[in-house]
Amino acid sequence: MIFLNTSNDMLTLSFDTSFKTAAVALLRDEAILYDVILNNSFNHSETLLPAIEQACRQLRLKIGDIDLFACTLGPGSFTGLRVGVSTLKGLLLATGKPAVGVSSLMALALNITDDAPLICSVMDAGRGQVYAACCGYNDKGILKQISPEEVIDPRDIIFDSKLQVTFVGEGAIKYRDLLAGKAGKVKFASSRHQHIRASAVGILGCEKYHRNELLNPDTFVPVYLRAADAKPGRPLFDNGRNIIKS
Repeated sequence: MIFLNTSNDMLTLSFDTSFKTAAVALLRDEAILYDVILNNSFNHSETLLPAIEQACRQLRLKIGDIDLFACTLGPGSFTGLRVGVSTLKGLLLATGKPAVGVSSLMALALNITDDAPLICSVMDAGRGQVYAACCGYNDKGILKQISPEEVIDPRDIIFDSKLQVTFVGEGAIKYRDLLAGKAGKVKFASSRHQHIRASAVGILGCEKYHRNELLNPDTFVPVYLRAADAKPGRPLFDNGRNIIKS
């Protein structure tokens, strides 16, 4: 049984383990109460639960006080995603509270403000490839994913668009020289915006909760993207194909 909070005062615990850093946050509705990034180089299995306990202890909360859990499901490090998903399942079993899964690339894109016409999240996937997806804000200021998540050779990223593109993520920094000429106008996010914040996971998670996009505790799994998913030579963003919807 899943226990839903029907009040307007909802506590969300969110976390991310999809790449090198881990992150934990607590939110009351969309107000950020606690937000930390742990630069632990993939030791997520050792640091995530203590970080969650520290967050709750600092705010004098118990796990049972949490109304919603939100976690990145991928794409990202296979090991990191497994740690996040197994932790999320454990919390669901222990509390019976609802949970939502969030795209790691969308959470990364939320680091960029809503005056950016087009945001391309790029994370290093290893073996000369990147995970990438395009996002943008609709006229209500809500971030929307407008191209599928893909694993792709950065040389094959193509933009059929005159919009300014803002690249964000460690993959964008690693392949900056390759990406600089991919669109008419290109910007790169500052170094402080290159990591996923758990508060962004929580904000996106709250939006999914209110759309009733809850995870089934028995069936949800990490979102792995593999080399077979790559689609070389096709525009990642196409004005005629990708539309920012309300």
